[in-house]
Amino acid sequence: MIRHDLSGANWKKSSRSSANGQCVEVADLVDAVALRDSKDPAGPVLVFERVAWASFLVGAKDGLRQR
Repeated sequence: MIRHDLSGANWKKSSRSSANGQCVEVADLVDAVALRDSKDPAGPVLVFERVAWASFLVGAKDGLRQR
């Protein structure tokens, strides 16, 4: 398993996040993208290869278009 240095990560929350805290935060790393629960910033972090993250975004956007 690859360990990523998250100490300098610049976490961003979506501008569409709700006020009730049901949000995730994303950090752009050198070679990957990290995702965490905004309510638990010290908790677990998921790290995705850029290709996998890009595929997720395409799928999410396509799903929104099909509504």
